Amino acid sequence: MQIKVTGKHVEITNAIEQYADKKCDRLDRFYDRVSAIDILIDKPNREFEVEIISHVDGHDPFVSSCRGDDVYACIDESVDKLTRQLSDHKEKIRNRKHS
Repeated sequence: MQIKVTGKHVEITNAIEQYADKKCDRLDRFYDRVSAIDILIDKPNREFEVEIISHVDGHDPFVSSCRGDDVYACIDESVDKLTRQLSDHKEKIRNRKHS
């Protein structure tokens, strides 16, 4: 699984990149068909915008985004949203009734 961290209007430090990698590295526990993750960190005005795009085999990409003053809190919230989306998708596939 590839994890790519990109910054727009903000410099991505090693600490931010390592934190985002560590948080997103556990996403394949919730759904094993995650092939790549793109993390976009933007600061257009005073708030940070974090968007995480998870590319999954056989499905459209899952997207979660968050806005806030703290970049680490935004990363946490976006990862939590993406975790819920991947878990719901896996549960939906598992409980599908075949006729």
